[in-house]
Amino acid sequence: MRLLATVAAGIALLGVVPTSAASALTVSAPSTPPGQPASSAAPSRTAPPSTAATWGVAPSTARGPNGRAAFGYKLDPGATLTDYVGVTNHSGRPLTLDLYASDAVTTTRGGFDLLAAGQKSADVGSWVRLPRRTVTIPPTSRLDVPFTLTVPRNATPGDHAGGIVASLTSGGTDAQGNRVAVDHRVGARIYLRVTGELQPTLAVQDLRVRHTGSVNPLTGGTVTATVTVRNTGNVRLAGQPVLGVAGPIGLATRSVTGAALPEILPGGELTTTVRMPGVPPLFRLTADATVTPVAVGDQVLDPPPRASTARAAVWAVPWPQLALLALLALAGWALIATRRRRAARHARAVAAAREEGRAEAGRAPDADRSGPGHDNRQPAIDRTGKDDT
Repeated sequence: MRLLATVAAGIALLGVVPTSAASALTVSAPSTPPGQPASSAAPSRTAPPSTAATWGVAPSTARGPNGRAAFGYKLDPGATLTDYVGVTNHSGRPLTLDLYASDAVTTTRGGFDLLAAGQKSADVGSWVRLPRRTVTIPPTSRLDVPFTLTVPRNATPGDHAGGIVASLTSGGTDAQGNRVAVDHRVGARIYLRVTGELQPTLAVQDLRVRHTGSVNPLTGGTVTATVTVRNTGNVRLAGQPVLGVAGPIGLATRSVTGAALPEILPGGELTTTVRMPGVPPLFRLTADATVTPVAVGDQVLDPPPRASTARAAVWAVPWPQLALLALLALAGWALIATRRRRAARHARAVAAAREEGRAEAGRAPDADRSGPGHDNRQPAIDRTGKDDT
């Protein structure tokens, strides 16, 4: 079973990829120092000969690279230009590479990537014309290949991104033992700005918030906000996210700044997460995720674009605090109940003592009359009613 695996796992600015390395698309910067004279098929001095297939791609001229990190243009609709891409073979054997242009996309993690070889371009990648689809480069040599870029007359204003790719397909085996074809790609970026009205706009969408409580009732929990940031304008932008959290009626309002967002191409989007620790669980929290657009590179945006905000609410029930409060209430109730029982026992003891005292007091006169020195004899009464005396 033969499968085609095109892996685009990372974007770097040094475009040298050996086939023995992990499969990746590398969008390259020049591999030849600025000002070095070079002609088509000239020997490369940037790497020693190697038996591994290693190559690089960079913006160039008819006489060799001129130090550009990427193809950068500003053109009117309908304009056409001619430029050169330099493809350098750093290995000690000839290389035959596929050479083509492709549209760029923003990955969900914010990376710059190009469409896979089998996907059809609809933007700047389709506006580039190369003289041939494949190139064969002698060992330790470079080819400076001309190409034309024609901007359609109905092209939308703003930024259009893509790249020119040199790829080599090699065989391999996947984890299941299947034979696969792995596409190793190296590319140089294209940044084209079509003249017209610019609309730099980022939209914050799909905000999801959760609150994770702490086991320690004396500390707050953590609010985690995950949000999708979409470039709905026509200018490539970076961004700065800020998360704000507040309790009912604005209690315990706090904010935290998240990690700066990388470049987002027009129409692209990425997902970012911002965490805020130490948030008190005030039952119902309101979270605001705000992203301020930031210009990329040396762009100047005048007036500055406005920030975009999304809001969501989340329950933050203070379970540990409620448990602690319940324990305190139980302890208070137990203390009060204990005191009441002691008071009742004391009252019963006092009442019993009083009763005993009354009983003893009631028996005391009889005891006094029967004591020593007391004459208990009664006077004799005559039957006739007269006293004997």
